[in-house]
Amino acid sequence: MAWRTRPLPLLLLLLFALALLSLLECNCHSLLCRLAWNHSFPNLGAPIAKAPPLRFLGGESGHRNRKTYVSTRFYSDSVDGRTPPASPATIRRVPTSKQRGNPLLKVLETNAQSRTFTKRADDFFRGHRSGPPCKDRFFMAWISSLEVFGPRELFSVESLFKCHPHACLLIVSNTMDSTLGSLLLKPFVERGFRVAAVSPDFTHLLKSTPAALWFHRLRRREVRTGEVPLGQNLSNLLRLAVLYKYGGVYIDTDVIFLKSFGGLRNTIGAQAVDAGTGNWTRLNNAVMVFDRRHPLLYKFLQEFAMTFDGNKWGHNGPYLVSRVAARLRGKPGYSFSVLPPPAFYPVGWNKISRLFSGPRNQSHSRWISENFSWVRGASYSLHLWNRQSSRIKVEEGSVISRIMLVSCVICNLSSSLVHKE
Repeated sequence: MAWRTRPLPLLLLLLFALALLSLLECNCHSLLCRLAWNHSFPNLGAPIAKAPPLRFLGGESGHRNRKTYVSTRFYSDSVDGRTPPASPATIRRVPTSKQRGNPLLKVLETNAQSRTFTKRADDFFRGHRSGPPCKDRFFMAWISSLEVFGPRELFSVESLFKCHPHACLLIVSNTMDSTLGSLLLKPFVERGFRVAAVSPDFTHLLKSTPAALWFHRLRRREVRTGEVPLGQNLSNLLRLAVLYKYGGVYIDTDVIFLKSFGGLRNTIGAQAVDAGTGNWTRLNNAVMVFDRRHPLLYKFLQEFAMTFDGNKWGHNGPYLVSRVAARLRGKPGYSFSVLPPPAFYPVGWNKISRLFSGPRNQSHSRWISENFSWVRGASYSLHLWNRQSSRIKVEEGSVISRIMLVSCVICNLSSSLVHKE
């Protein structure tokens, strides 16, 4: 039986060799790696000659459960666009020790600063001190600490004023409404741009909305906030509340403006569309344009309160607006438009890193130039998906660095984002 043991050392040697090969870095200049790259990203090889015209998908069209379509050669989302099931309405429960210790819950308490929200916001928009009344109102929500409001977030502000020099931007945030926050925004104010940060008064913003009772129960620690960070869900709620009360444009702080939003009204953007019909299958709430007290916003707030689930990522955000819009499409009194993915989300979250890479060779340089032109021509804005890209360096000559060059208003500030060899 001894002869049966001889192949064992050879087998071990082969396994060791395979393990060693797997640890070696792949040289992507080799034919093998190029083939692997092209197989993994088949839609990113050939350039698009010209930007396709944007067309409204319509608030009444679309099918929820059809196969997700990659509408641009950049866009590729691993989620199939199906709507998750709604969760039961939040009921009164004894809070966990984790909930009792959540510092965000303390921020929700009304204080002397937040009580001035309404007056300060009204004065800002009416031009009480800073100039004439605001024609174009923009909102950002910032729930995180001040330390992480960095150059990328400031560049989002830059690009907004590049495309809308006479707009008013209100950043709804406790942390930005501070001395240090004012210093961050000072370069914009000194150049005549109208931007301010104001601590939110959630109670006032949600008054007379379907989410008022939900928020009251949250403050009493009667809502299970779940595993998803509470700040993320508060941001989802806050953007709906400010749009419902004031009307205007809400944008995330990782969105770069590429052209004016003038002419857009009661509009939301699709993140995914159906391959067969071209109808939207999933929306996103990172960019929303709505009139004050629009009935669709009311339904969004109602859905938030009735189906809140703190354990499912996106359930109270992108999936929420998708669920409600799908139910109300085509119904009288809920007029809204849906723009296709190239409008606000031309690049999917799992492809965004390619836009940060500088040219590797002549062919790649052409690819960058052609896609820089395509994105600028096809899109109103570009979502950077900071959750995936925040740690990726902006390389010199990349699509993102070129966008920064044409979108900055304080260009020495934004140039600090570009990594130079």
